[in-house]
Amino acid sequence: MLEEELKNRIAQRYFKKFDCAGIIKRIDFTVKSARTNGVHPDEYFLWAEAKQQSTDVYKMLTQLIVTIKQDAYNILPPKFVGCFDSEKIAFVEYNEVLPIYAVNDFNWSQTPSQVDDKSVATVKKIIDRKKAITFYYGKDDDEIRNFVEQNFIGGGSLLSTLIDKNNFIFVYQKWREMVMPSINADWDKLKANYGVYDRDFFLAELNIDDNNTTDLNDDEVAYPDFYITFNANSPTPYMMKRTDALGLDVLIPFKFRHGGIEKYAEFWKRYKRPPQNIYWNYIISRLDLLVPQDVRERKGAFFTPQIWVEKSQRYIADVLGDDWQENYYVWDCCAGTGNLLNGLSDKYKIFASTLDQQDVDVMKDRIKNGANLLESHVFQFDFLNDDFLPNDDTVETSQCGVSTHGKLPPDLYKIISDPEKRKRLVIYINPPYAEAGDAKQLSGSGKNKTDVAVTHKTYSKYLDKIGIAGRELFAQFFIRIYCEIPNCILAEFSTLKILQGPNFNDFRNVFKANLKKSFIVPANTFDNVKGKFPIGFFIWNCNESDIFKETKSTVYDENGSLMGEKVLSSNYGAKTLTDWMISTRNRPSNVILGFNYSAANDFQHNNYNRIETTKEQLPSPRGTIVTDSNLIESCIYIAVRHVIAATWLNDRDQYLYPNDGWKTDNDFQTNCFVWTLFNNNIQTKYGTNHWIPFSEMEVEARGLFDSHFMNDYITGRGVPCARSANGDLFSDGCELPQQNQLKERAQGTPLQFSETAQSVLSAGRDLWRYYHTMEDANTNASLVDIKEYFQGRNEKGTMNSTSNDPIYTSLLENLKTALRALGEKIKPKVYEYGFLR
Repeated sequence: MLEEELKNRIAQRYFKKFDCAGIIKRIDFTVKSARTNGVHPDEYFLWAEAKQQSTDVYKMLTQLIVTIKQDAYNILPPKFVGCFDSEKIAFVEYNEVLPIYAVNDFNWSQTPSQVDDKSVATVKKIIDRKKAITFYYGKDDDEIRNFVEQNFIGGGSLLSTLIDKNNFIFVYQKWREMVMPSINADWDKLKANYGVYDRDFFLAELNIDDNNTTDLNDDEVAYPDFYITFNANSPTPYMMKRTDALGLDVLIPFKFRHGGIEKYAEFWKRYKRPPQNIYWNYIISRLDLLVPQDVRERKGAFFTPQIWVEKSQRYIADVLGDDWQENYYVWDCCAGTGNLLNGLSDKYKIFASTLDQQDVDVMKDRIKNGANLLESHVFQFDFLNDDFLPNDDTVETSQCGVSTHGKLPPDLYKIISDPEKRKRLVIYINPPYAEAGDAKQLSGSGKNKTDVAVTHKTYSKYLDKIGIAGRELFAQFFIRIYCEIPNCILAEFSTLKILQGPNFNDFRNVFKANLKKSFIVPANTFDNVKGKFPIGFFIWNCNESDIFKETKSTVYDENGSLMGEKVLSSNYGAKTLTDWMISTRNRPSNVILGFNYSAANDFQHNNYNRIETTKEQLPSPRGTIVTDSNLIESCIYIAVRHVIAATWLNDRDQYLYPNDGWKTDNDFQTNCFVWTLFNNNIQTKYGTNHWIPFSEMEVEARGLFDSHFMNDYITGRGVPCARSANGDLFSDGCELPQQNQLKERAQGTPLQFSETAQSVLSAGRDLWRYYHTMEDANTNASLVDIKEYFQGRNEKGTMNSTSNDPIYTSLLENLKTALRALGEKIKPKVYEYGFLR
């Protein structure tokens, strides 16, 4: 049977009491409680890999493990992972999978459906047959149901989830929701007076045994000036111990509010405490992540992996010399917990500041444990709001000789106040990337995060100079550094917007530092970054003036292996693909065919570029109406934007106004035309379908089509030969009723298609013909309508990915294969004609 049918039968036979409709990206099968009953709705019992045919258990598990790493690594994991095929089902406790994620040489970038033998062998070695419980349908049905009954249903008998480096952030966020409100504490006062945060209470609870051990020596969470202990059996479960100014120990108790102990107990039923030492140590090293979600967004907590820390410092040495640490000062002004400074040797020349005091506390704690930083050089500083003033009243400032108290260490203040010393100051940072808006807003599903980026003094000060780029936090850091700490060296991690983004044109006209060297890496190698786009490391000399236009940057893969070089260009003064489409508007036309929904001119926005039936069906329509006078350009636009797949490396590349070469390339035009005929979002429920390229006779339709436009256009009927008023076939000033986009052809002369395009039309014709054999076929159906008919939609309205009709599935695959071949013909022309560089 087909895989979808198999999944449905497994759900009905063994998991009928559960909700198996959950969708987590590419995970095949999920099981969670059909009722909440105290179980959090996003906590799953099972994630499983499904295969239509008999497959090795460990190969299926390996595919699932890679999928989880790529698609669900930041989601609270289930109690079990598993797999099933046409003959068997297997379960493994998720805890047993965790060691696999710590294997250094595991290939996490491979496609899940094509895992290599080495990976399967690694999984098999770690998850032996004692840990993977396998049952066979039929003979083991009772055992399967008993297993599910015992581990999925039995009240209170759910196996506890082990807390590890993959899920501790999510456990903490849930603890904030369920337990924290029940603790009788003034959180603002604790933070202000003692530097104590809610995470300290969470860690105190986390660091005890399931039997609520009360031994303080075992249960303490040690900090420089205090520790908090927890004893659930005490009337005052939390006890904070501090040392006062006289060196005396002071105990400060905290209680639960009414009903708090029950909420505490209910919450910790779910998790195994304490974490293993390897995970506990990791959690303690990443306290910067134990902050509320809104704070994480504001801080843009993108932890820099050590592999890129080391490589960035080698690049700095290439530019400034091997002995650069002896001759330069370093300031990380958004240091977090200071990991970017690992590897630097002279602590007397290193300064580290960060937005939140709790991160300062962590860095100072690290100093006590051997971190190579000077405590007086580590300080709290809001770089986008605070003034550059010393924290020592004895240091004279530049404000008319009047001593004004600030936050900068005196040594750092002297450096940034001295023009010559500034030339030997390296601002070395991985700033936050938060911006006022995100991709969800384009689809109408997100909320604008304006306060993230536009409430800083720096934003207000430089808005008129850098324009919309000021909505990006990292741009605010860079412009303040460039303007207020002139002549320094800026060594920074950021997205490529600073080089390529059209919204950064104004920024680049002000930020005229000279780019000395750079490299690019995948963004998802950084903590908290989910997207597939490039992050670059750039070294700028702010003492050398140059408007950035183009550079060659070295590219590394996720393992740090050299991939080659990539040209990065600002496309200085160039017009965009959107400008090209706008130039096709307002031509005289006879019929409206659809709406070309257009978004920004880079790869990351390609999914928002499509042809719809009408703009009224869109939440925020912007684009160009498709008519008989700009049909070819509209088809070229869609094909150009979609035939080349978006990757992490080209994600920020810009589409540009083409050269004139395309105008005389009939094959290119008709190839794009045919490609777009079968790659649009036309749906009859929104209006007339003008995009059927066939006649009724060709597909043995069940009735007459409402529109014959596309077939007439192809055959030459109703497409009179016409030139613009000035005789230019492709002029934007056409004053005639129609404009022939391909070449002058006599009425009745059909379009000429390449063999590859003809193969697409043939495959499409076969699919349409089969659809019209259905008794309830919609005569005017579009390709989207046909897909919906055979594939259906789930309860969320999303079209299912497969169909139970094998003939349809085969015909659709034939069409996809033909379209892929056509796309290969179009791809090189995209670069040849300047749509991409």
